[in-house]
Amino acid sequence: MRTLVTICLLLVGCGPASNQPSGTDLTSATFIDMTHSVSLNAPFWSGEVTPFEYNALATHASGKVVMGQYAVPEHFGTHLDAPIHGGDNLPTVDQLTAEDLFGPAVVVDISSKAETDADYRLTREDLLEWEHDHGRIPDGAIVLLNTGWSLKWNDMDAYRNRADDGRMHFPGFGEESASFLANERSIRGIGIDNMSVDYGLSSGFEVHSIVNGSGKYHLENVANVHLLPATGAHLIVAPIKIEGGSGGQVRIWAVLP
Repeated sequence: MRTLVTICLLLVGCGPASNQPSGTDLTSATFIDMTHSVSLNAPFWSGEVTPFEYNALATHASGKVVMGQYAVPEHFGTHLDAPIHGGDNLPTVDQLTAEDLFGPAVVVDISSKAETDADYRLTREDLLEWEHDHGRIPDGAIVLLNTGWSLKWNDMDAYRNRADDGRMHFPGFGEESASFLANERSIRGIGIDNMSVDYGLSSGFEVHSIVNGSGKYHLENVANVHLLPATGAHLIVAPIKIEGGSGGQVRIWAVLP
């Protein structure tokens, strides 16, 4: 992995807009796993029984697995939504390139707003305020939303935050902020630390239509977003490569040189 990261950062360092030194030294780099484990206890979108199945086909004497098999929906756990998930005739997960899946992380923190309003949606003004403080969102960025929800992962009731009427309450991107990122900035994708880039009460999944529809991908149920700075990290996004898939489980690393 360090070899891969070194190559990625060297390539970034060669870019005309980068001030990365040639021959980046990763001995002092920080690596952060942005991925929740796929498990029977992972929060899931609907129903009362987890859709994840895992069976041991062969075991060691200790009972540890030699080989297992599993069945899981593409959109479960920390996962990627390929563009086709939100619009017809768009790229599938296996058609995303290595270049698509690497980029600088932009982290927008709305956790304090989400704490007082679980239905909060990121606004265009929030993004303009972020740019005022940190500079223009760079080309090729992956824009992550820190809602504070990652800290609720081990409490399924709190994570889903389902009301008596069955509807879930959690924050997300708003339509205007999604349109701003998709149409006015040159991003690779967006991500969030809860169930969906659309807020919990959404019925039309407008953000999916806007961002996926523009050929970008989503990352959902991302772990440890709260550990990243607003700028400075790079993400390596490694989804399962399902031929024709609408998405799939993904391992994400953040690298802070």
